Amino acid sequence: MSPNHRSDSKQQYYTTSGLVVGYALCSSLLAIINKYAITKFNYPGLLTALQYLTSALGVYLLGKLGFLHHDPFTIPTAKKFLPAALVFFLAIFTNTNLLRHANVDTFIVFRSLTPLLVALADTAFRHQPCPSNLTFFSLIVILAGAVGYVATDSAFTLTAYSWAFAYLITITTEMVYIKHMVMNLGLNTWGFVLYNNLLSLMIAPFFWFLTGENAEVLAALRSNSGSLFEPAAFSAVSLSCLFGLLISFFGFAARRAVSATAFTVTGVVNKFLTVAINVLIWDKHASPVGLVCLLFTIVGGVLYQQSVTGVGKAPAPEPKQLDIEGNNGGASGHDDDGLTGENEGKGKLASR
Repeated sequence: MSPNHRSDSKQQYYTTSGLVVGYALCSSLLAIINKYAITKFNYPGLLTALQYLTSALGVYLLGKLGFLHHDPFTIPTAKKFLPAALVFFLAIFTNTNLLRHANVDTFIVFRSLTPLLVALADTAFRHQPCPSNLTFFSLIVILAGAVGYVATDSAFTLTAYSWAFAYLITITTEMVYIKHMVMNLGLNTWGFVLYNNLLSLMIAPFFWFLTGENAEVLAALRSNSGSLFEPAAFSAVSLSCLFGLLISFFGFAARRAVSATAFTVTGVVNKFLTVAINVLIWDKHASPVGLVCLLFTIVGGVLYQQSVTGVGKAPAPEPKQLDIEGNNGGASGHDDDGLTGENEGKGKLASR
């Protein structure tokens, strides 16, 4: 092996490692950052709109500077994309309100339930084969962990769990139907991010009026209260917007740099990191029994991934691993990790 070849291999190794570490940090921290942001800045609609604006503007400016390429924004494509953007907006909107009323652990539990609903929906509506024995067992483990968590949740409120079920329905709808429709539009990854966030930004004002948040913001502006301009709120919102954009970049780049299996393993590790960090930094987490049940849902997710990406199985085609991750609920999408089965039918560019 020539010195130049060894040097290139070493450089590629460090580049790949940096991308994976960057994605892992963004993915594991984003749900916690969003929870902190909504705690300091109690306006979920405005918070998500600022995230959409940051991601859309970031992609546009980076495209102008030549750092990335995205599909041009056209009205005909936007009309076709609008239903997907609406469901995406609802998923992020319900996710943010879930974090507003519940802790991060509750969010992870309900997010981890998505493979179960996706498997049932695929069998019922898309005529896919019934899950294998291992897949079925893993889904039962996820369900048992979720039921145990809900049963032992001392912070249970009807409002929080209403948002949780609304989030579960919207994110499952996106995985089963919307991603399939979007992929047929032929957009590249950054075009997907641009359309998703720009159209969501346009949708946001309707929900401000629908929920009455516009009146809350105007009242806060008039009274100079409501934490709109406090340093802590400004820092939390800025950090949330920044990580929403960063996870788009790192999620996309890491998915291209490593295999689907390696990316899945990273997603599983991210969930453990999120739980660990959440427990260590504050008291906004589940009880010890609830944490055990939460870990059951994560273990079920690991078993699920082994059942659908086992040894000898070909990895899913690259287009189906595009994900709007931004997110674990970030502005660019949701977190595409192994626990949600997204690399089966979607992929997160990454808040998801």
